[in-house]
Amino acid sequence: MYQYPKQILTIEQQVQSYIDAGMKITSQEDVEKALKSIGFYRLRGYSFQLYDNAAKKYVLGTKFEDVIKLYQFDQELSALVFSMISKIEVALRVRLVEALLIHGEPLVLQDSSIFKEKKRYWQNMATVASEIARSNDVFIKHNFDNHDGEVPVWAAVEVLSFGTLSKIIKNLKTGTGRSYSILASNYQYKSKKGNLVKPSQKMLASWIQGASVLRNMCAHNSRIYNRTIHTTPEILDVDKITPPPAHNGLYQILLAMKYLRSSDEEWTVFVNAFDKLIQNNNGAVSLAAMNLPADWKEHLSV
Repeated sequence: MYQYPKQILTIEQQVQSYIDAGMKITSQEDVEKALKSIGFYRLRGYSFQLYDNAAKKYVLGTKFEDVIKLYQFDQELSALVFSMISKIEVALRVRLVEALLIHGEPLVLQDSSIFKEKKRYWQNMATVASEIARSNDVFIKHNFDNHDGEVPVWAAVEVLSFGTLSKIIKNLKTGTGRSYSILASNYQYKSKKGNLVKPSQKMLASWIQGASVLRNMCAHNSRIYNRTIHTTPEILDVDKITPPPAHNGLYQILLAMKYLRSSDEEWTVFVNAFDKLIQNNNGAVSLAAMNLPADWKEHLSV
């Protein structure tokens, strides 16, 4: 067996490692309690901006409470973001069904003629079949038992993952009066000339992919504060940062969420709650750690 070079540290040794690196510990008991419930490794992600890698020491004056504040902020942020993405996701499912039903066929997902690339269509259908088959939802069982196993599009989209929805949308045929055009009309944005423009398939799919990645991070309790997010939603020119950041972060995905918003009203409530959360943690959190420009609220507002 491979001999891993690092050794497991006991809780006491973990606390001592903080002290050795210059962190101020007010109550060892409180630190031990936090390490037992949150974990030493998970908390490391919240101390990156407080740690001087060159000196191998925490920035002078760093307290354990500072790390906990960032962790708690991230927990609240994750819950807020997840709630908003859930609204976006529900609205997308409804709008996709509405767009597909112009064909007048409940089993329209089985019609390969409305999709561009046939190989991709069959690859996507394999995923659709798998996600339907593993569903335990009562409405899926109803169709299995009463409709010879055929599942109408309005039921199918309710059990498909965000990522699968994105793949289906990306492969729809385009053109006036087609399903994609109807769906895209829900996500129009203003051009530089002030005209309303429908997003291209590539653009819309990139927004969905960005929101999907962030949703999964939140669902799996991953850190989203001070985090590089490896997906590239297409950002409108008016919202781009100059010079562009080396990596995408929360700001870029929040913009994708804004473009996909379920309604202006719900998005405004979200932005105000996000702003309040930042204000409540002023001094503890860094806008730069989330890729947020100083005028972030102007860009995220509708």
